[in-house]
Amino acid sequence: MKTLVFATNNKHKLQEVSEMLNNTVQLKSLAEMGLAGDIPETADSLRGNALQKAQWVWHRCGLDCFADDTGLEVDALGGAPGVFSARYAGDQCSFDDNINKLLAALDGCANRRACFRTVVCLLEGGAPRFFEGRVDGVILSERCSRGGFGYDPVFMPDRFAVSFAEMPPEVKNLISHRGRAVARLAQYLKSS
Repeated sequence: MKTLVFATNNKHKLQEVSEMLNNTVQLKSLAEMGLAGDIPETADSLRGNALQKAQWVWHRCGLDCFADDTGLEVDALGGAPGVFSARYAGDQCSFDDNINKLLAALDGCANRRACFRTVVCLLEGGAPRFFEGRVDGVILSERCSRGGFGYDPVFMPDRFAVSFAEMPPEVKNLISHRGRAVARLAQYLKSS
């Protein structure tokens, strides 16, 4: 079975992706590889950040790896927070800080259309390959749950009547932006 290092320190993301890959590969975390420190995210695009993070891992351990970057793009905010989604409310912000800033920015706004996009960059032998996923929906006017992570409590995908945070993980993983990108990655890994 192929071993891949996943370039993340986010335990929620690691668990989600591990479940999605469903024994396609042996997944190793940064902690399991003894890799510590902040992974740079200084590119101006999701694709650029995913590549930068994967290369950070590759240069430190020389193993095939992958990284992802995700952004919430809100129509009324001109696509913001976008590539800055994780640090929308500042460098040391919490999920709640980001949600509070987003809800304040959309207060009184009729257009609440948004999408989540994820780009996964796989490095095999140092060569990059990209996989993308997207889900469209709306930003709710208030949190509908304390579950999930990130913007999950305020994002409701199209054709559903609940937020990501209120969905069972197996449903969210099937339809989410990350789920779609990782499904494309898994399909590639199974066929290669």
